[in-house]
Amino acid sequence: MNRLEFVIAIAAILFVAFALGWLAHWLLSRVHRVSSADLNELEAMAKALHDAEETRDQATEYLQQREAELTGQLSQTEAELRAATDDLREARQETEELRLYIERINQGQD
Repeated sequence: MNRLEFVIAIAAILFVAFALGWLAHWLLSRVHRVSSADLNELEAMAKALHDAEETRDQATEYLQQREAELTGQLSQTEAELRAATDDLREARQETEELRLYIERINQGQD
């Protein structure tokens, strides 16, 4: 085999390889082509995902607002409880003072 025949044989092999590669690519692109129904389904799924994320964000915002509101109510209730406890302590002291005063008066009358 001389040099010219060798070059022609290599060129033919490369051309056949190129043609087979192109044919394989064309066949795969035909097989894996996305149909319009698939695109519509993907769009519907994307819209559903977007709606779900929006709903999640709204729920998160509502929960944060509710938590802030309940925290405020808890703080107010705790403040009222402290005030009531202080008032009760003062009332007990006053009651004890009055009881002692009455006992002293009753002892003085005996």
